[in-house]
Amino acid sequence: MTASEPTILATSGGLRAGDRTRVAFGPLVHHAVDLAGVTGRRPRILYVGTAIGDAEVFASRAGEAARIAGYDLTPLMLFPMPNLDDVEGAVLDHDVVWVMGGSVANLLAVWRVHGLGPVFRRAWEAGVVLTGVSAGSICWFEGGTTDSFGPELRPVTDGLGLLPYGNGVHYDSDAGRRPLVHRLVADGTLPTTHCTDDGVGLLYRGTELTGAVTETPGKGAYIVTRDGDAATEERVEPILLPGA
Repeated sequence: MTASEPTILATSGGLRAGDRTRVAFGPLVHHAVDLAGVTGRRPRILYVGTAIGDAEVFASRAGEAARIAGYDLTPLMLFPMPNLDDVEGAVLDHDVVWVMGGSVANLLAVWRVHGLGPVFRRAWEAGVVLTGVSAGSICWFEGGTTDSFGPELRPVTDGLGLLPYGNGVHYDSDAGRRPLVHRLVADGTLPTTHCTDDGVGLLYRGTELTGAVTETPGKGAYIVTRDGDAATEERVEPILLPGA
């Protein structure tokens, strides 16, 4: 079973230190799996590590996190070539696609070479839950702010556009993110932009933002809109997830 309608959980979190492993899945990842509505079998997660160059150590750690959580995890590798014969079939055969953070600019470039944008759109329309952290959040939107090009934050505006908004990640932990989002929305570089503090996720059904959730108490989500030549910000109070 997949989600009953197109579903995206866009986050600035999802991973934490494990008790006996380097990495464990946090409440945001478990929430994404819950959204898929799997019953009677182990949930299937497709791990996509393009944004960190398919670093095998991270894929291995994600596999360990999945094993402990009781999920089946398949890594989709694109370096030096796709590791799966039928990439689209594999994507559609999973309940959740979880995209690791890293360089969103590089991720988008590599995905385009391999035609993954339309594949993820078809999966989204079929009810596969799309989720991820940081670059794995921005990718689903029109664009956002990124350090893909160097230490100085810059805009990226060629996201997949499944969601017709901008996306701001790490809104509370990187001091440059909030002012840059405000400037980019004010000058029209980004459309209305939805932002997350670390540990927060935004839930979309279709293209509608239906709420925010968090695995970290006290954190927030925000909607930044253009108001003439300025930008205004509205806080969205997230629901605290079980296990947070």
